[in-house]
This record gives sequence, C-alpha cells and structure tokens, in this order.
Amino acid sequence: MRKLFVALFMMGLVSTAFVSCRETAGDKMEDAADDAGDAVEDAVD
Repeated sequence: MRKLFVALFMMGLVSTAFVSCRETAGDKMEDAADDAGDAVEDAVD
C-alpha cells in the first residue's frame, strides 16, 4: 500500500514537471502580438 502511494506521488511530480515547462499556443500568440506592437511603436518613432 505504501509503495502505491509513493509511486503515485512520483508520477504526479514527473507529470507536473513536464506540463509546467511546456509553452502553449496562447503564449506564442501573445509573444507575436507583443512583437507586432513593438514593431509599430518603433515605426512611429
């Protein structure tokens, strides 16, 4: 029983490590929008 809990805990740690480091499509779109806004500001200056 104890080994089961330890195994589940370790799988949870590993899965959160991989999921939290992944960049999502929303992050990429936000970065692209920021870059476009910076380009417009640079063009105005």
